[in-house]
Amino acid sequence: MDKLVFGTAGIPIITSPRDYQTAFDVLEELNLGGMEVEFVRGVNMNPQTMTLVKRISKEKNLVLTAHGPYFINLNAEEPEKIEASKKRILDTARAANNFGGYSITFHAGFYLKQDKETVYRQIHSQMAKIIETAEKESLDVWIRPETTGKGTQWGDLDEIIRLSKEFDKVLPCVDFSHLHARSAGQFNTYDEFASIFEKIGNELGDYALKNFHAHIAGIEYGQKGEKRHLMLGESDFNYKDLMKAFKNFDIKGVIICESPNMEEDAMLLQKTFLNL
Repeated sequence: MDKLVFGTAGIPIITSPRDYQTAFDVLEELNLGGMEVEFVRGVNMNPQTMTLVKRISKEKNLVLTAHGPYFINLNAEEPEKIEASKKRILDTARAANNFGGYSITFHAGFYLKQDKETVYRQIHSQMAKIIETAEKESLDVWIRPETTGKGTQWGDLDEIIRLSKEFDKVLPCVDFSHLHARSAGQFNTYDEFASIFEKIGNELGDYALKNFHAHIAGIEYGQKGEKRHLMLGESDFNYKDLMKAFKNFDIKGVIICESPNMEEDAMLLQKTFLNL
């Protein structure tokens, strides 16, 4: 990546009719540079649509990512649920590969009251199988577990970085709002944001900072973590200092906005960043 791109988590709200051609026209009109294709209920894009999405996104120079289905748990108790989870991740990667996507992300699993090391080993084992298949199929996308917003979910920053060290195709998707919510209000100052980039750069290398995938939104949270997404202006999330950190660390990649009115806040983030 040669720049930092701002985009929406799914088809922009104002898109009508709600198809990819119109969505990409809207993104171009709004001067946004990307979009995350949301496969949250299943990977259901047909080959003709993939071809269309790839062609139009290339013509408009848009960066596309994909979010895997919500029904993923690589630490499930039932073997059939683990197999289904691996298939959903691989199907997301296959689709993104076919429509010219840059990166996919997903919530990897739950602790289910097990100790963290046991869960890490299980998720590592399943990820190894996913990566083996992805390499056999020559899937040319980053596969990124996302930092999660609740303490019951596997995926704090250290766990995601640790897993990323193990596989060439794996890097973090850093959801800054999730980190803020999971810690019940931390990760909300410039120094804390800078510490995230420093840790990723030190442990994964500069290429991880030049091929970044981030999620940002306003967020409501409690002692147990994330409750719901909000508009940035309705939350305490310190997006202005986060944009300063993105600028000062010269981060390249894509920021996907997950606020309820995603295009409005994506433009706010982009404007804040470009005005620094």
